[in-house]
Amino acid sequence: MENKDLLLSVVVCTYNREAYVLAALNSIVAQDFDKSKYELILVNNNSPDNTAALCENFGKDISGLQYRYVVEYEPGVSQARNRGVKEAQAPILVFIDDDGWAEPNLLSVIYKFYQEHPDAAATGGRVFPDFQSKRPRWMSHFLVPLTSSLDMGDSVKVFKRRYFPMGANMSFKTEAFKEYGMFHPGLGRMNLNLAGAEEKDLFYRIMNVGKKVYYVPQAVVHHAVPDSRLTYSFFKRQAVGIGFSEMYRAKNISTGEYILSLFLECLKWGATFFLSLFYLITHRPRKAWRIIVFRWYVSSGLLGLNKKM
Repeated sequence: MENKDLLLSVVVCTYNREAYVLAALNSIVAQDFDKSKYELILVNNNSPDNTAALCENFGKDISGLQYRYVVEYEPGVSQARNRGVKEAQAPILVFIDDDGWAEPNLLSVIYKFYQEHPDAAATGGRVFPDFQSKRPRWMSHFLVPLTSSLDMGDSVKVFKRRYFPMGANMSFKTEAFKEYGMFHPGLGRMNLNLAGAEEKDLFYRIMNVGKKVYYVPQAVVHHAVPDSRLTYSFFKRQAVGIGFSEMYRAKNISTGEYILSLFLECLKWGATFFLSLFYLITHRPRKAWRIIVFRWYVSSGLLGLNKKM
């Protein structure tokens, strides 16, 4: 049910992130946006850790904060996000991850952008990685997006096909979900697996009917990258998950879409070959090796040869 006094609904979906979720919530509380004009919704995806104890009564002593805590028992990030959509009462819906934190002007920037760009169906902003230790030597510029980071420069632009916002920093007109559907419940991370493509699937549906999804560089979120996400095991599972999720997404649309995904993967192998050769020539063998291994595991997932994600 829409609340005409609200301008924005902010949704944080969480699963087993007791170490980070309060930072995400507090970053929204610290916004320079009038608290009477937005609501903050925490969707707990039935976390078995200490999330409920930390979040159930969050903000009860913060004057003016409109906060709601809900539990979504169906597992999966798509289920949690869809629950957030159903709970939202404002015309604009903002998502940030439970292991991210927003710059203090995030909500002001997003709301102003929609006022100035009424043709926007959705937006995505910058996401900067915050490494627990440091960026590893094997992580080239082309693998940094594995940390959920996004930086497309300082200028506002429209996302084109094959490019889309990161889930750590995205927003929608709430009506978009009525027109183009919800997050696909068969896609996205569920419990501890590393599947994905739920954001890609939704943004493509919006783009494919000619609606605009904007990159808004002034909207900034920081995203935690613990050392556990930089292990070889996590890297392998993440790459397989990317490929497997794309197979599922494409086949769910049509055989033609899957063939297109396979064709694009072949092109990416060509680019990978030249990039790895460049890194070898410039004496950076770790970067060369990792980019080849990444492509290999993505391809194995895309072909359905490896499902260990």
